[in-house]
Amino acid sequence: MKQTHLTFFLALLVTGSGALLNAQDKGPVQQMYSAGVQIGYNRGYGSQFQMTLHNGANELPFDLRLGLGYTLLNPGNAADARRIFINNATNGEPEKSGRSVDYRLDFVFAKPFFGLKESYLVLGPRGSAFKGNFKYIGGNEDFDVTSHQWGLGAGLETRFGLSGGLKLVLSGGLDGYLPSTLRGHDTAYSPDNDNVNPRDDNQNGDEEFTYRDADRAISQPRFMPYALIGVNFPL
Repeated sequence: MKQTHLTFFLALLVTGSGALLNAQDKGPVQQMYSAGVQIGYNRGYGSQFQMTLHNGANELPFDLRLGLGYTLLNPGNAADARRIFINNATNGEPEKSGRSVDYRLDFVFAKPFFGLKESYLVLGPRGSAFKGNFKYIGGNEDFDVTSHQWGLGAGLETRFGLSGGLKLVLSGGLDGYLPSTLRGHDTAYSPDNDNVNPRDDNQNGDEEFTYRDADRAISQPRFMPYALIGVNFPL
């Protein structure tokens, strides 16, 4: 699954780069690169690193940007995660942690808004690799729940010149991801309920848990609002 996501992401990059080269064939196109780093809120503490290919001659209506993000977030309900993926034991002190690594391809359009001199509309596909870890101190349980998702995102961005080409960047928006298979221990729950080794719910007549139960318990990325601040600099 990870390899499929990476292949698709690289294909998008090649396609976008090819479009820029075709535009270059039609006339002289001045291009330059920039890089950026941002931190802030992304349904948790988040950070992003970005690389942008600018089209200086405006042959295309957008710049092309690759981004990689890392977010610390709440992975979900520890007690329910144990019941749905491991067993119905209740002993031990729960500890939990979660993170999401996101990768993105942005099409960045210059669009004035609120009278700001340098503002942009950002659109593009998203990918996410989520992992939630659940430990039960004294209960001899320590396991991860993972998922890999695709989605789309949109946002607004504005930049303010500082010095030496350095720019202050403010951005906000929303990324949305499709439901995906949740895997933990030796169990997997899929959106179509073609599940692997589902556990029994002893609080509901020992009926098997479903994907809906797992998705409620585990806070994998679904809607990820973000508000970030950072800097952008030419390369």
